[in-house]
Amino acid sequence: MAKLTKRNVDALKSNAKSEAFIWDGELRGFGVRVKPSGSKAFLIQYRNAENRTRRLVLGPYGVLTVEIARDMARQRLTEVAQGKDPSAERQAVRAGMTVSEICDWYLEAAEVGTILGRNRRPIKASSLQMDRSRIATHIKPLIGSRLISGLKLGDIETMQADIAKGKSVKTAKKKGRGGRSKGGAGVASRTISTFRALLGHAARHNIIETNPATGVRQLAVAKRKRRLGAAEIGRLGATMREVAQNGEHPTALAAIRLMLLTGFRRMEVLGLQAEWVSRTDHCVYFPDTKSGEQVRVVGEAAIECIEAQTTGSPSRFVFPADIGTCHFIGVVRVLSRVCAKAKLEGVTPHVLRHTFASVAGDLGFSELTIAGLLGHAARGVTQNYIHLDAALVVAAERVSLEIATLLDGGQGSLSVVHIRRPPGYRVNDAVEREAEKGAGVRIVAAR
Repeated sequence: MAKLTKRNVDALKSNAKSEAFIWDGELRGFGVRVKPSGSKAFLIQYRNAENRTRRLVLGPYGVLTVEIARDMARQRLTEVAQGKDPSAERQAVRAGMTVSEICDWYLEAAEVGTILGRNRRPIKASSLQMDRSRIATHIKPLIGSRLISGLKLGDIETMQADIAKGKSVKTAKKKGRGGRSKGGAGVASRTISTFRALLGHAARHNIIETNPATGVRQLAVAKRKRRLGAAEIGRLGATMREVAQNGEHPTALAAIRLMLLTGFRRMEVLGLQAEWVSRTDHCVYFPDTKSGEQVRVVGEAAIECIEAQTTGSPSRFVFPADIGTCHFIGVVRVLSRVCAKAKLEGVTPHVLRHTFASVAGDLGFSELTIAGLLGHAARGVTQNYIHLDAALVVAAERVSLEIATLLDGGQGSLSVVHIRRPPGYRVNDAVEREAEKGAGVRIVAAR
């Protein structure tokens, strides 16, 4: 056997049915393993004092170079020669780790970006903040002292039931901003999802042997169905005009209006920057969203709302904070005050997003088109020129106009909307039929 080098490690091919190995010809017991998935890791193989064959993974190829791995292997094999069993020692350490210690490892590793989340990217700060909250509020108070080695599937499902009943929040101390958790099925299900994911990361990084949450059954959570009807949108608009005259925060009211006109998420609206908006292409370019980089089409009413905010403003944010250079943050409180005055219950920023989608459905647009408008589908998400997708432009224009009409006191669906086709539009019969589904929509040639 030849000496292990980067070249022969790179050349090692995976086997679809089993693991493959190559061993170093210079240092006996040192080698590299490739799994059927294609992942490669350095390891040592030796016999312990009981003459049993043991393997110890040193680390993944790519993180470790061949030279570093060889030095680590030499050190571990020296320990073996001295009568030690490094594999058993590692297992003993893992067996003694508590749930709290695993959670702390996860948070530290995710903080520095060594754990990859969705789309194989480092976990976002906003997601990590939620994970940290669930760990501190629910996981640690209930099972933080338990050993991972003794954790069973039933223990995790019992924790889920306790969270749903509100048992964890009785002892957890409130930290940071936001309201106190009251438990419930939704909170319990999301907490279990977080716990299962972090244990999966720990198993993949060889911190624990297996993920004890594999196969856990999460509580079914009823989908949120609250939306604003036409009359409620009109009442919300009338109340917004009334409170604006009485001194309610104009930036917050404009942000609420834009959420309704676009279906954007709360932080997509509040963090919106003027340079991301293109009137020519009817779109907003988001460098980063919950689903990554996206381009979203918007209607004329939404563009007008944005331009009203940015005209003469020195801030890079469409909705700037009153003090400092950051964006506005108090929209939820203002929305609560406005809805209380309008006698509208259960209205959140997500309800505004759902209302936009529901209005689009009422107007006859397809689920695929609505998903594209909301950023749920690939359609229209990564195109460089969003105006080439005429169906999305038509839908955004029609839906935003309908909602704007209702907000401003009109009845909606009263007039034919003529949407001009910019140069470069590729409109076929299918797109025309999709456009016709939007009540009163006609695509006409540009002048």
